[in-house]
This record gives sequence, structure tokens and C-alpha cells, in this order.
Amino acid sequence: MDARDVIKVGMSAERTLVVPPERAVGHFASYMPMVYATPMMILEMEMASADAVTPLLEPGWVTVGTEVDIKHIAATPVGATVRTTARVIAVERRVIRFEVEAFDERRRIGEGRHARCLVNVERFMSGLAAGSRK
Repeated sequence: MDARDVIKVGMSAERTLVVPPERAVGHFASYMPMVYATPMMILEMEMASADAVTPLLEPGWVTVGTEVDIKHIAATPVGATVRTTARVIAVERRVIRFEVEAFDERRRIGEGRHARCLVNVERFMSGLAAGSRK
């Protein structure tokens, strides 16, 4: 499958999340404050990016994250609502590049770029299985 056949620059998706305690950095490290953890924000950015393109993929194909270049620019407390957006900015044969942003009720809290690679699940999994037997 060639992503250029179905994915177009400008395609986008948005996700909304009320930050639960288990997504706070203090949940993972008890000495840290209970604010939205950077890896959890990046997870939402990756999921929004996947949401933007997955409905157009042929059966048996998915995208997997391969690059992140993200700034977490403001803290967000547990219980706040976060809106995450992803927009396609470039499409190569197997790589789709996104501009991603996250906002809480007051301001932008994160921004950056993300790339996802188009893979055939069956081939991907058989490659992993072959590698684990070595």
C-alpha cells in the first residue's frame, strides 16, 4: 500500500480527554506533582495522528509511530480537559508526517511533529516472530 494514494495533506483528527490520576506524572513517581505526564500527552498526540488516517487504510494495514519531536510547554492538573489535534503535513510512500498540538481549557500545553509509518500487520508480526527466534 502506498500512503500517497489515500492520505492527503490537511487531513486531521482531534481527541478530548479529562486527565485522570493514572495519567499524571505523580502516579508514576510519587515524589512528582499530580500533573499531566509528558509521555501521556505524547500518547494522545500519537493516537490523534492515527485517528486522522486509520479509517482510510486498507484492511490489514496500520500506522506505527516512528518519530516524535514534542515540546510540553505548560502543566495541566488532574481533572482538566485536554484537547489534542493532529494534522497531516506531508505524505511519503510509507511515512506520514503530522503537526500535533494539545490544549487545556486555558492555553496550548504542547506542540510539535510526529511521524507514522504504514505497515502491513501480518508482515510486521511475522518479522517480529522471526526475530524473537534468533
